[in-house]
Amino acid sequence: MDDVTAAKILISCLDLTSLGDHDSEYQVETLCEKADTPYGAVAAVCIWPKFISLAKQKLKDSPVKIATVVNFPQGSSDFKKLKNEITQALKNGADEIDAVFPYNDFLQGNLKNCDEFLKITTDLCGEHTSKIILETGALKTASKISQATELCLEHGVGFIKTSTGKTEISATPEAANAILETIATSRRKAGFKASGGIKTIEDAKKYLVLTQTILGNPWINPERFRIGASSLLDNLIQTIKQGY
Repeated sequence: MDDVTAAKILISCLDLTSLGDHDSEYQVETLCEKADTPYGAVAAVCIWPKFISLAKQKLKDSPVKIATVVNFPQGSSDFKKLKNEITQALKNGADEIDAVFPYNDFLQGNLKNCDEFLKITTDLCGEHTSKIILETGALKTASKISQATELCLEHGVGFIKTSTGKTEISATPEAANAILETIATSRRKAGFKASGGIKTIEDAKKYLVLTQTILGNPWINPERFRIGASSLLDNLIQTIKQGY
C-alpha cells in the first residue's frame, strides 16, 4: 500500500485525541476545527469528559464522533465512579466510551473485578461504542494480552485498544499482534484501536498493515479499525500533499 493511500485511510480511521493535563476549551475548539480535513473527516475526537458538550456544539454539523475516556488512566475498580462517569458522559452527548481495563486487578488474578468492569461498561454503553483500553505495556506478555483480549471478547466490547499513552510503554506491534491474533481466532469479533506514541505515517502504517494482514480488508474502516493520536494528523496531511 502506498503512503498516500494509507494516509487517506488513516485519516478516516483516526481518533484525533487531546488528553493533556492542562487542556483548555480553546485547545478542544481547535481540535474540533481540525477534525474535518480537505481529505475527509476523522472518525472521532477523543477528549476529557468535561469538554463533551463543547465538542458536541462545535461538531453539530459534522459526521465526526465524540469519544471520551473513563476510569482513566489508572484503571481502578471503583465501580460506582465508573457507572457515574459513563452515565454522565453519555448524557452529555458522547458517542463512544474509551474505558481503562482494571489491569492491576487482572495481573493479580482478580478476574471477578475484570468481569464486573466489562459487564458494567458494555451494559451502560448499550448501542454506543465501547473501547476497552488494556494498557498492554503493563500487561507485558503476549499471553497476558491475549487472555485479557479474550475476556473483552466474551463481553461483546466494541473495540479493544492498546494503551492510554500515559505509561512508559505504549502501543507496540507485538502487543497489537497479540490482540489481533486473538480476535482472528475467536468466535466473537471486535474492532481494534492502537494508541500511544503514534506520531508519523510510518508508525501508523505498521498497525494498518498488521490489521489488514491478520483480519483482512473488511476490518479496514472506522467501524473496526482506529488509530488514536494527537499529533499524527498533520503528518498524514503532509504525506498526501507531497504525494501529488
